[in-house]
Amino acid sequence: MTALIQVDGLTKAFGDNEVLRGIEFSVDSGSVTAVIGPSGSGKTTLLRSLNALDVPDTGVIRVADVTIDFAGDYAKSDIARYRSQSGFVFQNHNLFPHKTVLENVIEGPVVVQRRPVADATADAQRLLDSVGLGDRADDYPAQLSGGQQQRVGIVRAVAMNPKVLLLDEPTSALDPELVGEVLRVIRDLAAQNWTMVVVTHEISFARQVSDQVLFVDGGVIVERGAPEQVIGAPEHERTAAFLRRLTDPI
Repeated sequence: MTALIQVDGLTKAFGDNEVLRGIEFSVDSGSVTAVIGPSGSGKTTLLRSLNALDVPDTGVIRVADVTIDFAGDYAKSDIARYRSQSGFVFQNHNLFPHKTVLENVIEGPVVVQRRPVADATADAQRLLDSVGLGDRADDYPAQLSGGQQQRVGIVRAVAMNPKVLLLDEPTSALDPELVGEVLRVIRDLAAQNWTMVVVTHEISFARQVSDQVLFVDGGVIVERGAPEQVIGAPEHERTAAFLRRLTDPI
């Protein structure tokens, strides 16, 4: 496989709080990377750095054919090209409440990519059909369940046809009975060889779907490897302790 993402020396601080410290990893094309770890470990900042929603302080990151040295000089146009390589799925959907489902999905392709409305609409309808929401195209977000809204959020990201999908705890804001419907969509995308980086607390999902697991704690990657190794037989006590807390929180 060819690495679609390469991260070297990534650091990020918010004031005196050093959130990421020398992060290095790669993501192969067509693979799923799950990022796990305790709250406050830097997982979401790491993910947001891959889209420059949080701009790193230092580090060289390549996503597809765009490379930025964040310690060097770069232009706003470089950031725009960098962001265009990935689609971001937020924890809380972030849909436009005043737009219909269909309007939410075609907004990026039409406004940002300048695609013809008819083409974008046909693609959006096909994608909505694929996640079981083809009949909800004219509804507004408030008329949907949380799980349905998150599925629309995923479709909105896919509609931009990015090189990689970045998903930040896509099930964390959902009621337990709605989690499965969103995870099924992500599994389907993995089966279609979408490259994904997923921050998740769903450890069984990470074990079943991912090709690589990163355990992040204290702003560093403590352990990295195949899910059967990192989750099934962790080498580091910090990883093992985290997994024990999830299975036996008392």
